[in-house]
Amino acid sequence: MEFLSDSVVLSRMQFALTALFHMLWPVLTTGMGIYLVIVEGVWLKTRNPDYYLHARFWSKFYVLNFGIGVATGIPMEFQFGTNWSRFSEAAGNFFGSVIGFEASWAFMLEAAFLGIMLFGWERVNPIIHYVSTILVAVGANLSTLWILTANSWMQTPAGGELVNGKFIVHDYFAAIANPFMKNSVLHMFFATLETSLFVIGGISAWYILNRRHEAFFSKSLKIALAAAIAVAPLQIYIGHLSGEQVYHYQPSKLAAMEAQWETTPAGQSADWSLLAIPNDKAQKNDWEITVPNALGYILEFKQKLTYPVRGLSEWKPEDRPHMIGLIYYAFRIMIGIGFFFAGLMLLSVLQWLRGKLSAENIAQQRWLMRAWVFAAPLGYIAVDSGWIVRCVGRQPWIVYGQIRTVDGASNIPASNVLVSLTSFAVVYSILFVGVLYFGSRIIRRGPNLELPVPGIEPDRPAVDTTPAEFVPDERPVEAQQ
Repeated sequence: MEFLSDSVVLSRMQFALTALFHMLWPVLTTGMGIYLVIVEGVWLKTRNPDYYLHARFWSKFYVLNFGIGVATGIPMEFQFGTNWSRFSEAAGNFFGSVIGFEASWAFMLEAAFLGIMLFGWERVNPIIHYVSTILVAVGANLSTLWILTANSWMQTPAGGELVNGKFIVHDYFAAIANPFMKNSVLHMFFATLETSLFVIGGISAWYILNRRHEAFFSKSLKIALAAAIAVAPLQIYIGHLSGEQVYHYQPSKLAAMEAQWETTPAGQSADWSLLAIPNDKAQKNDWEITVPNALGYILEFKQKLTYPVRGLSEWKPEDRPHMIGLIYYAFRIMIGIGFFFAGLMLLSVLQWLRGKLSAENIAQQRWLMRAWVFAAPLGYIAVDSGWIVRCVGRQPWIVYGQIRTVDGASNIPASNVLVSLTSFAVVYSILFVGVLYFGSRIIRRGPNLELPVPGIEPDRPAVDTTPAEFVPDERPVEAQQ
């Protein structure tokens, strides 16, 4: 239990907890924002009330995740001042500006128009409302842009140099467009969209399995499936490009991802480790299953390597990542889920083409609906696994190759960090239970299909326009007067 007296280790644990927990919520809002733009746009185009009701229903999940995302995101950023002040002082000239852009460009834009999107349905013109929905989605995805720009710079710092312990920016645009930036932003963008699509599809499948509003939710499932046709394979391809970048820019991370202890020279083929039990102390794998000559095909689509794949034994223990098993299996969990999504998409498309996903037949595809329900939480696991690979694999550097993690931590007592770490764990556990409660309540209640649709008059009792029959007055004349 020596780590309890190490403030750096505790600060890393605290940031890991807050970051991985926070990541669960904006993952859905950034992707679902695009989905809401789609369904509201279809409603405006077709005036089919089902799409209006879909926009109203799914926006409930958006606002729930937005609220928790804000509540957990602010404390995470505060840690750059409380727990990582030396890093902030060294890298603040660039890093602080980019984090500021995320707040002023992205969060403020999203927050400014969120109220109109949620409460303006019958208060503003439908086009104004649609523009607000678009701007909310743009704001959510701008957050992805700036956060991934900042983190990519930590992976491949560019645009300046360290002078007397501080990063001096020479070319701001070069720092923003650092080597990792483009593929990292795209990889995260497609990750949020893919996660959202399979959450929407999974919830829709749950309703269909339970014979609730099958026709209504078959539409949301098909929209998610149609988008996944493009998103699932693109995400795999962008993930491959990101792996190529790790191959060229972060060889020690690649070695950890593959549990590769010995160097494979250029011009030779290398086996790919499918499963292994890495032994960090012995610097070898105690057990593994390998695919012969496959690593070259994975990295370069050919058998023999153009560049060497360096083994972990080439670095001193203090200069390379540790927790090799965590990095190794987090990477495999991420890519395994990505290929599962692609496979589920292909099976679903096949059933769609066979006419099995029509409103009349979809409830009979119980095995397929169960697969979609099973897939609903997997995107979150894949995203958090990817961030584990990205950040744990970068160690021992907080800014790769320039500032060590231990040199970026604040000089504060370990007991203080332990108290804050414990507090975060308790509060976030309560928040998680609360989200599960309110989310499940939204699902149990289901959509309100009786909501009045703007532009459509509610049904009124029909008025009888048949001429009345004349009935003569049979009273005495005196009474008639």
